[in-house]
Amino acid sequence: MINKLVSKIQKLEAPIVVGLDPMLNYVPEHVQKKAYAEYGETLKGAGEAIFAYNKAIIDATHDLIPAVKPQIAMYEQFGIEGLIAFQKTCEYAKSKDLVIIGDIKRGDIGSTSAAYAVGHVGQVSVGVNKYRGFDEDFVTVNPYLGSDGVQPFIDVCKEENKGIFVLVKTSNPSSGEFQDQLIDGTPLYEKVAEKVAQWGESHMGDTYSYVGAVVGATYPKMGEVLRKVMPKAYILVPGYGAQGGKAKDLAPFFNEDGLGAIVNSSRGIIAAYKQEKYASFGAEGFADASRQAVLDMKEDLKQAWMK
Repeated sequence: MINKLVSKIQKLEAPIVVGLDPMLNYVPEHVQKKAYAEYGETLKGAGEAIFAYNKAIIDATHDLIPAVKPQIAMYEQFGIEGLIAFQKTCEYAKSKDLVIIGDIKRGDIGSTSAAYAVGHVGQVSVGVNKYRGFDEDFVTVNPYLGSDGVQPFIDVCKEENKGIFVLVKTSNPSSGEFQDQLIDGTPLYEKVAEKVAQWGESHMGDTYSYVGAVVGATYPKMGEVLRKVMPKAYILVPGYGAQGGKAKDLAPFFNEDGLGAIVNSSRGIIAAYKQEKYASFGAEGFADASRQAVLDMKEDLKQAWMK
């Protein structure tokens, strides 16, 4: 699957992943009203509104982007109905040939970690049958518990030709409380990056590993260091746009081949119609606003990755 992701990035000239992180207040009123008219102001109504919103954005952008990244918490808040919307979103995106990065940030050990991996990137056995739960292509993984928490994901991914992105240096302001702590003079995030490179050696695609890393756009100098530590790891870069990351700061995340990183934008794209820049589209044209935001992001990123 890493080969497909790299190929799509090259073909589309767009190292972009759209974060499908829908808060209900992002969903235009007319979309909500239509769902509520059929299902009421219920959890099911909310789930249907979110899926309709996602579907319209996917329809408007799928020919421009290689991947989407649904953040599962935005769906879990609506319980089972939210998870149904998550599953339907993944299935619909896959029908449009998009790579699915499930932003689940799981981190546990042993059989629990294996169960998370099976549920999201593997197959679960039911009698003589096997079924895929959510069937993402990649998932994000929290490495805090060490190899015991990561290896079960790698094992399942090897079976399924899928991958993971390990949290290394996250984009949030307080990430340094733990991630920047020195161990024998080396920041913890570098220690984690070294393990990512090591884990990745056992699960390689043609040019890049199936074991990638999450490194925030808000820390470009650290990104430069980590790029060297993990030369074969694809870097998922959150924090662009709404969180303050600038395109001009992203060059260090890419390798000399112009590859090696994929940049995430969530509300900057899916809620673009709420921005003054795209206000002319109006709420009815929210999906068209998202398409334009992708086109603008693609142009903006050229200064970072087209060397």
